[in-house]
Amino acid sequence: MHVVILAGGKGVRLRPYTTALPKPLVPIGEEHAILEIVMRQLADAGFTTCTLAIGHLGHIIRAYVGDGSQWGMKVDYTTEESPLGTMGPLLTMLDRLPENFLAMNGDILTDLDFGAMYRTHVAAGAPLTIATYARKVNIDFGVLTTDCGRVVGFAEKPSMDYRVSMGVYGVSREALSRYTPGLPLGFDELVLDMLAADTPPHAYEFDGYWLDIGRPDDYDRANREFSLHRDMLIKGA
Repeated sequence: MHVVILAGGKGVRLRPYTTALPKPLVPIGEEHAILEIVMRQLADAGFTTCTLAIGHLGHIIRAYVGDGSQWGMKVDYTTEESPLGTMGPLLTMLDRLPENFLAMNGDILTDLDFGAMYRTHVAAGAPLTIATYARKVNIDFGVLTTDCGRVVGFAEKPSMDYRVSMGVYGVSREALSRYTPGLPLGFDELVLDMLAADTPPHAYEFDGYWLDIGRPDDYDRANREFSLHRDMLIKGA
């Protein structure tokens, strides 16, 4: 069971917290880095090997994680010299990855069972499995439906329900074989190509706890909530 953790971003939206630290290493609850929590969870789920795709301030991540033995895992690294998008880093290491593996962002806080998702992906024979989460978006305006200059419908401050990507993916190596290593590849491009080829990704629907720590508000919320969810997020700690 192998996992690739995408940890090469600059964390621009989370500044000033990421001025001196890479985003996966910002502390949660003044005690644990996000990446430490993720590594503990992956080890507990049965993952034994991990590749960290690093870039911005990657030397700090390498110094912190080391060879992964502190979590009972074997960790190696690949360095992203220029931005390659979400899926682009996977192409540069494809020849040393197993046929199926997990890929995930290194800055999410969740109690998703990574092992169960991986096994579901493999059992389904899916080209790509996307962990999804239900989100409600509140529109603060009256929404009009128009047709040829006429108002044909109206809703006052409606709510819209979506399922969004959690930043965790079950990946088949074969699904990436058509793309050129070294060129950028975004998650959006990959999904749209799969839909166009009539080989749609599978969805792994999750309704537990999930927080994408991408903005200062999200980070502040994570710190407020961590003590409430600590036992759920870090079992046995």
